[in-house]
Amino acid sequence: MFDFRLKVFNTTAKRLSFTKAAAELYITQPAVTKHINEIEKHFNVMLFERNGTKIKLTPAGELLLQHTEKLFALHHDLELDMKGFGNKQEGILRVGASTTIAQYILPPVLAAFKKRYPNIQPELHIHNTEHIEASLEHDEIDLGVTEGSFKNTSFKYIPFLKDELVLVVREKHELLKKQSISLTELTQLHLLMREPGSGTLDVIANALAKHKMKLADLTIEMRMESTEAMKQYIANSDTAAFLSVYSVYNELKQGRFSIMDIKGLTINRDLFFIQKHGTEKQLQSVFMDFALHYNFR
Repeated sequence: MFDFRLKVFNTTAKRLSFTKAAAELYITQPAVTKHINEIEKHFNVMLFERNGTKIKLTPAGELLLQHTEKLFALHHDLELDMKGFGNKQEGILRVGASTTIAQYILPPVLAAFKKRYPNIQPELHIHNTEHIEASLEHDEIDLGVTEGSFKNTSFKYIPFLKDELVLVVREKHELLKKQSISLTELTQLHLLMREPGSGTLDVIANALAKHKMKLADLTIEMRMESTEAMKQYIANSDTAAFLSVYSVYNELKQGRFSIMDIKGLTINRDLFFIQKHGTEKQLQSVFMDFALHYNFR
């Protein structure tokens, strides 16, 4: 259907990567290329400028992105409005989120959610993944939002968002003279790491294990419980850190931080809603549906 082609275009335009769009949509990269080519043929325009492995939007692509954003937002509003008939949506919703998600992803979602559902009172509890799962286990929160892998069979894990952990350094760092570094060079860098119990730390450890490496192989200068503290430290030192691309969006845009590519190592992760089995409630479902359709620009 043509609307799915628009979804493929929208995802590719926001990711600026055919490979990442394919992974996010659970289709093959040739299928992404086919859908994009069909849209270009339909409108008789070029939507992307291709330069080797990199792509960027053409003016026609920018315009189509604006229209697809409006179309998907309208479709989402329609779904919410029609489902809202006959359902009384009010009460307290206790959401527990791991640190990165709570700081950089959920605040705009919660603000928009509160505007649409003024009679629902969300509460946001912030801890690392290990703590959030313990809070859910003891019924201290209604819904968790975490990163990491499936661990607790008492929980149901619902995919929420795809994220990428990138190696970040400050502007004018010596490393930036290189286009990329090797895994051996990574072990020589002074790195900041999150604390034990952090989902981010687990994801990094799992990615390294695929290359027969351990966290102990790295030169860890300091462990920190706050992404903001890590960013401030990086800005004033020659250290580096693996951080969510969502957490450094502004710094990358302003040129204060840069991403250092590592040959053979890409760290993608899924963010999840987590619920205890058998405890699904209407407010949880309303919030998850809203967040799943939120337009992350």
